[in-house]
Amino acid sequence: NGASCGRQYVVRCISAVAPRTCIPGQTIRVRVVDRALSSVTRPSRGGTTLVLSTSAFAAIANGSPGAINIEYQQ
Repeated sequence: NGASCGRQYVVRCISAVAPRTCIPGQTIRVRVVDRALSSVTRPSRGGTTLVLSTSAFAAIANGSPGAINIEYQQ
């Protein structure tokens, strides 16, 4: 609905199905946009909070892009 567009969040990976996916202590700052040219992920599936670009995902998690549990703060 666009209500979050433009907001910035500090995001960190807190858990994932595969062990050692999260990079401990690593956080990133992201800005919510309607569309990102660098995003290769399809629209979110049920239960998804944020869809990260490939580079944002790689900054906080190891391995190929997939689902991770995050903690975020505006």
